[in-house]
Amino acid sequence: MKKTHKKTEAGRQYASAYEAHYKTKDLGKALGLYRVVMDAHPEAKEREYSRLQIQNIVNAVVPKQELFDAQVELALIHIEHEGPPDEIPAQN
Repeated sequence: MKKTHKKTEAGRQYASAYEAHYKTKDLGKALGLYRVVMDAHPEAKEREYSRLQIQNIVNAVVPKQELFDAQVELALIHIEHEGPPDEIPAQN
């Protein structure tokens, strides 16, 4: 007997994003659709799948050195404006 699986809304949206990513190779559309899944379904397993697929796209299209430079810059911005993550802000 064949099992039928009922897809959730998150599953349908993820499937659309995945199709844009791997079948039609429309990476811009896929990124947007994966972000929709992440925003609309914070508790769904598809949220994490979408995050990983976004990382796959980023790693495929952005040169490694550029990614590294951006990460360093982002860390410096956070340190400058917020301090280290375990630092407790002074209260006035």
